[in-house]
Amino acid sequence: MKILLAADGSTYTKKALAFLVTNHEIAGGDGHVVVVNVQPAMPPRVRSMVGASAVQDYHREEAEKVLKPIEKFLQRHDIPYTTRWAVGNPGVEIVKAAKKDKAQMIVMGTHGHGILGRAILGSVAQNVLTQIEIPVLLVK
Repeated sequence: MKILLAADGSTYTKKALAFLVTNHEIAGGDGHVVVVNVQPAMPPRVRSMVGASAVQDYHREEAEKVLKPIEKFLQRHDIPYTTRWAVGNPGVEIVKAAKKDKAQMIVMGTHGHGILGRAILGSVAQNVLTQIEIPVLLVK
């Protein structure tokens, strides 16, 4: 089974990753994990001031800070994986990646803000749940 792990580098991502490793039978014998990190877009004004190349470098470096430790962790546990990163709205980009990679499940940590927090901050998990037809496993 191909599983997409949405990774933002938080402790919630670490919990979701730990869940995947301790419950590796979910993926089955041919399991594969696609790890996706989504960086929020820079405001156009910043992009025009520093240049597209500098912004691209910044996004790549920030994504690597999240993805490199996960890669090492998955290698230590001998779990097949690929990593990628995108820039944009996290919910939208996670759904795009899941569809592109033909993931059969999405696993993501949830910050657990509750109803009031979601009303104020929004919820990436809620956004993903409303846009995708495959199972989404939320690890709190």
